[in-house]
Amino acid sequence: MSSPDTYAVTADELRQFVERYEQLEAEKKDIADQQKEVMAEAKGRGYDTKALRKIVALRRREPADIAEEEAVLEVYKAALGMN
Repeated sequence: MSSPDTYAVTADELRQFVERYEQLEAEKKDIADQQKEVMAEAKGRGYDTKALRKIVALRRREPADIAEEEAVLEVYKAALGMN
């Protein structure tokens, strides 16, 4: 069984993990708020924020994956007479 000293060290370590996680959560919220501000500013300048979000998502992806998805989309659109 654990001694009281071991338990105290474990509790301190656990508290540190919890506090670090909570700090990261707070930072994540701050970043999300900043992202909202950027999009609000872009919208105020006349940009389409839905399109901006799509561009951001596309920039994260590999060009080959994007090309493959677009090719499939074109095939489907052609099959439905949407071209």
